[in-house]
Amino acid sequence: MFERGNVFKRFNQWLQESLFRPLEDKKMPVMEHLVEFQVRLTRAVIVTGIVFVGTFFYADTLIKWLRIPLQNMFVPSTLSWEPTDLPTIPFVFLAPAEALWQNVKVAGLFAIVLAVPYVLYEIWCFIVPGLHVQERRFVGPFVCLSTLAFYAGAVFSFFFVLPFALNFLISYGVNAGFTPQISIAQYVGFALWFLLVFGLIFEVPLALTIMAKLGWIDAPFLIRYWKWALLGSFIIAAILTPTPDPFNQTLMAGPMFLLYWVGILGAKLFGKQPSTESVAAGSAPAGKHAAVMGVVTVAKSSESEYVRVPSSGSRV
Repeated sequence: MFERGNVFKRFNQWLQESLFRPLEDKKMPVMEHLVEFQVRLTRAVIVTGIVFVGTFFYADTLIKWLRIPLQNMFVPSTLSWEPTDLPTIPFVFLAPAEALWQNVKVAGLFAIVLAVPYVLYEIWCFIVPGLHVQERRFVGPFVCLSTLAFYAGAVFSFFFVLPFALNFLISYGVNAGFTPQISIAQYVGFALWFLLVFGLIFEVPLALTIMAKLGWIDAPFLIRYWKWALLGSFIIAAILTPTPDPFNQTLMAGPMFLLYWVGILGAKLFGKQPSTESVAAGSAPAGKHAAVMGVVTVAKSSESEYVRVPSSGSRV
């Protein structure tokens, strides 16, 4: 027992010296960081839970909103929804708890989306004491822009992509002679997956701009590999699209490739510029090489223009 106690003490001492002590801040030890993280995580969970209670009471209304792209098309000129030629499509549930579970799923997802600003605020308050001034200026706008980009992608999918995808798929089945009866679980999963994926796709320009700002890539590099980006867009769309048809794959790959070019523009405008020292270092060898060539040229020219003294034997 005494030996086991010594082994445990030595292991604890090694753990403190090798793992925890290097991570400790001079102002705040590791345990205080963990306590603060626990407090902020608890606050974020409580706020998300409170928002979930509110969204759950409106889950039926949220599902009705999700049904809008099923039989309507958004018209940008009038900013209104126009009904399509599809017949009325009833929702069915294939399990006793399926309808309840879909309400919980929709309410939970919308609660997370609505609580994202507060969650990001707690994350910001947790990490900001350890950041430098330049890093604070960099991280803050990045978090705000990434959140807005995600919301923009979800809105774009809801108003433009999802109606076209649903209209194409259901029209194909109706024209083939089938009667549409959609499971509530399948439809909710399809719609939420499209919203989530397009929210992430709209992060592509921001991600490329950030990598260019860090100096990992630049605009000429991205332009050079645009063909591979096009191929990668279709491969990623084939993986992420919930259906195997090429129509939905193109609906996802097209905006992704266009956003790739938006990222190239961002990399060109906000990319890391070469420093003066690197430019001077790059021009120094060229100047030295030019100086050496000049010396060699002068030497050759002087040798070719040299006039020899006539020898005495040539005189008469």
